[in-house]
Amino acid sequence: MMEYSSDTKIFKAFCDENRLKILELLKDGEKCACRLIEILDIRQSALSYHMKILCDSGIVVSRQDGKWTHYRLNEEGIEQAVRRLTFLTGRKTDEM
Repeated sequence: MMEYSSDTKIFKAFCDENRLKILELLKDGEKCACRLIEILDIRQSALSYHMKILCDSGIVVSRQDGKWTHYRLNEEGIEQAVRRLTFLTGRKTDEM
């Protein structure tokens, strides 16, 4: 039997409306946590919670700049998520 713990981290990242909004915001490039808090109108603690899940999934990566954290999409993590979904559903990439 396969191990699915990394898959659960990947797909958990997509199971919340705020996390989907964050992913959409990051499509245009790196964003500071301060900007995400402002746009989403959420508390810093809520953003931290969502960003931990997104970073644990590998879909988002972060970097520190002074007191602020900046987030961006991680192409390798996105490719891994697509590969896993493709494998789990038995789809070929050219069918998608």
